[in-house]
Amino acid sequence: MNKLTTICATATAPGTGAIAIIRISGPEAIQIFNKVFWLKKVTKTKSRQMYIGSIEENGLMLDEAMGCYFTGPNSYTGEDMAEIYCHGSPYIRNRIIQLLINNGARPAEPGEFTQRAFLNGKIDLIQAESVAALIAASSEQSHRIAIQQLKGGTSEKIRNLRKQLIEFSALIELELDFSQEDVEFADRQQLKILASNINNEIGKLLDSFTSGNSIVNGIPVVIAGKPNAGKSTLLNTLLQDERALVSETPGTTRDSIEETITVGGCLFRFIDTAGLRHSADSLEKMGIERTLQSIAKASVVLLVTDAEDCLAETAKAVRDMKERMTDSQTLIVLVNKTDKYTDDQIKTKFGEVLIDSLHNKDSLLFISAKTGTNIDCLLNKLQEQIEINNYDTIITSARHYDCLHHAAASTERILQGLENNTATDLIAQDIREAGYHLGSITGEITNEEVLGEIFSKFCIGK
Repeated sequence: MNKLTTICATATAPGTGAIAIIRISGPEAIQIFNKVFWLKKVTKTKSRQMYIGSIEENGLMLDEAMGCYFTGPNSYTGEDMAEIYCHGSPYIRNRIIQLLINNGARPAEPGEFTQRAFLNGKIDLIQAESVAALIAASSEQSHRIAIQQLKGGTSEKIRNLRKQLIEFSALIELELDFSQEDVEFADRQQLKILASNINNEIGKLLDSFTSGNSIVNGIPVVIAGKPNAGKSTLLNTLLQDERALVSETPGTTRDSIEETITVGGCLFRFIDTAGLRHSADSLEKMGIERTLQSIAKASVVLLVTDAEDCLAETAKAVRDMKERMTDSQTLIVLVNKTDKYTDDQIKTKFGEVLIDSLHNKDSLLFISAKTGTNIDCLLNKLQEQIEINNYDTIITSARHYDCLHHAAASTERILQGLENNTATDLIAQDIREAGYHLGSITGEITNEEVLGEIFSKFCIGK
């Protein structure tokens, strides 16, 4: 990226709208702005004030618009900036962009405004990435995480860990400078306590990634069970829409159907799957295989059973599903079609024996997907899967996770080295590596390749 150039782009979404915002940033931003933006009855302008004027080209008016400029470093990018608020016609936007280019600007690359903000020290790399996360936020919880990262909460935590390492690293490096004099500036016991504390904090951040990633991308919930148990009806009831095809014919659902809804401020991805049974139909067998794959990736499995089935069949379905799942997954058994029975009949038929087989009363619900009975209880139970409140800092980025994973490995080696009286220069190398990986998260240490990968995923104009 050439910081000496002036860039321009539309900052609002594509398509027709009432208003569009066109952004300019760089050393010539204000001059170019003044060339195209003609004020009405104003001879002297000030930074950070809004003016009404017109966009003109060769004496012809393209649009009546509002405009303002910001002198660096008091701007989003830290450079001179200007913004034009014009009518949202694609034709008008394109003409203004072309006019700016004709006067010396160039089209901005994806994320280039935010990249300049990072390079000019206005924000760190975590905050820069949180800008994209905030734009993409699709639920209350994902918005909450993005805001926390934008405000610098995550950055502060990472920087504090790295600062502690650097302070101790300085003492270790000092020992290396005086290695021939056999002096010890760094207390090994204190370093062991520090490395252990840092390792524990990194471990908490790594543990938060599973919850954070699920919250941002949607917690995967698989609806599974035998054919005609009411899985598709349940999905339609949850969505309050006839999304899935419902039929009395077993095996109607051949492929997975995925839809999202927000529950308790968190996004859930519901996957309606093909019914589990032995089948000779090759197409249905492929659907069943995809069901098993979806179950393996799910955070929550809703096992839908039929109240008309005998108790032994239901208990076997529960046992079979639990064998397919890991301890980290949550199983909720839904006995469906209870609208055909009284409460006493349900309790007599299923109650104690099925509950005993689950070893967890809260994992069993008697519902009617058709009438909506106990669906509110199911939604409440799903909200309990949101573990965001268990962490004061949430990691959502795979890049951050990878850096933390490497930092954890380095701190583990520091602890092992101290335990085994490893040579000081090797311990120093591990301290430097841990600091490097933590610094890579906030952008205190970075390279052009990493920056290119991060900002290429941004939208143009941001």
